[in-house]
Amino acid sequence: MNRSRSVARAATPIAALAAVLGLASPALAHIEVESEGARALAVSAVVSFNAEGESDTAGISQIRVVTPPGVAPGDVTLAQGPQGWTLTPAADGYTVAGPALAPSKAADYKIKVRQLPDTKELMFKSLVTYTDGHIDRWIELPQGGTTPEHPAPVLKLAAAAPGATPLPAEPSASPSASTAPSAEASAPTAAAGTPAAAPATATASASVSATARKSDSSSSSSSAPVIITVAVVLAAAVGGLLWRRRHPAGS
Repeated sequence: MNRSRSVARAATPIAALAAVLGLASPALAHIEVESEGARALAVSAVVSFNAEGESDTAGISQIRVVTPPGVAPGDVTLAQGPQGWTLTPAADGYTVAGPALAPSKAADYKIKVRQLPDTKELMFKSLVTYTDGHIDRWIELPQGGTTPEHPAPVLKLAAAAPGATPLPAEPSASPSASTAPSAEASAPTAAAGTPAAAPATATASASVSATARKSDSSSSSSSAPVIITVAVVLAAAVGGLLWRRRHPAGS
């Protein structure tokens, strides 16, 4: 009997210590992120997210994510998600959204990243919106070695594979963007082409001058007989007038 009491007395401090340690242990992130074989400079990497449903009365309707440095929003596509959900890029990240999930149901989705940056970890700050308007903000960073109450999901990356290099920048698929270089290129060509166009302009001017000269020559040639005829008629009229003055009628 005394032995049982001694064991119970010894167990009490241990249980208390365990309770204290349990309360002091860091809270688990409510958005988990992982990627199989994740390493720096990995190409077409698939990153999986699990956002726990925190409400018993409202379902998750969208998740807004700020992409970490080195991950361009345009390089992210939706690989898998809840039925009917789509991904919309934003200036600083993306939003995955669709028909609201059932209350307490987790939002599981996967994205494909064109290439992961050359770094040791990636932090995806996330805002989870519910149908009742409530927003869970998983955006906090660890401070002083402690886990915050609302930690942002962080993906750890292994070192880059030997020989891995950054991919070249991908050209924009926008029609306006693709035509812009051509428009810009044509402008210098037009400016540089101005001297080259001068001979053509000179040729055109010479052609116009030649046509004018030809027209003048033709006009002169065609008017010569008329001028001669007029001169003869005038000479005859003057001669007749002088003869009449010298020889009046009846003299």
